[in-house]
Order: sequence, then structure tokens, then C-alpha cells
Amino acid sequence: MIRHLSVETRGKGLYEITGPVQALVRESEVEEGLCTAMIQHTSASLTIQENADPSARRDLEAWMERHVPEGDPHFTHTSEGPDDMPSHIRAALTATTLSVPVVDGRLALGTWQGIYLWEHRRRGSRRSVVVHLGS
Repeated sequence: MIRHLSVETRGKGLYEITGPVQALVRESEVEEGLCTAMIQHTSASLTIQENADPSARRDLEAWMERHVPEGDPHFTHTSEGPDDMPSHIRAALTATTLSVPVVDGRLALGTWQGIYLWEHRRRGSRRSVVVHLGS
């Protein structure tokens, strides 16, 4: 079963999408199998991260800002703005596809894990995520 999620972002940051993905798992009635999600963009990514303490997400975002800053004079891909090339690098360093086992009709995430869409652009956007559920 293939489904599509549309996620509105308000700019850079981690947006938890665990709930909507889990809803698709329930809808699919897959009891045991695999849930694979892929974001259809090159300037945003997917990640599994802690969903209990927001400071973990803030620290990740701050780390990424320090290590892939905007305005690097070596970037030549600048036609879409100063945040575009850093966004591509950030997406390349993270993941565009995630797979999570489904056990007893639920995502087999750990206690403190959540699935996040990581928006790397400053401006908000509508992001598309394709979700495949199979047994």
C-alpha cells in the first residue's frame, strides 16, 4: 500500500510526523511488515530522533547551523537563495528515506523515538512524503 503525506512547514526545524505515519499504519491494517517513508525533496530530510526533550532537537538544529552555514563563498549553486545549497548538503548528510518495522500493527519505534521531517529552508513549504506499507 502506498500513501502520500503532505506536511506544511513554517521554515527551518524538525517537524514530528510520527502521528500521521502511525495513522497510515493503522489504516493499512498491516500487523507485521515494514513502513518505508521517502521525502520527495532535495532540501528537506527525514530522521528518527528523540521526541521527549525538545532541547535535543534544538541542539541538533544548532549543530547543523554551525557545520553547514549559509553564505559559504565556495558554493556556486546560489540561484534560489543563500539557504538553498546548505539545504541540499544538510539533506545529503541526513536521510531522504527511512524504514521502520511494523509489529502488532504499530511502528516499532523506541520509547523516546519519533519520526521527523527536517526542513532545511528558511521559508515554509509544503513537503511531500511517500509512505509504503507492506507485509
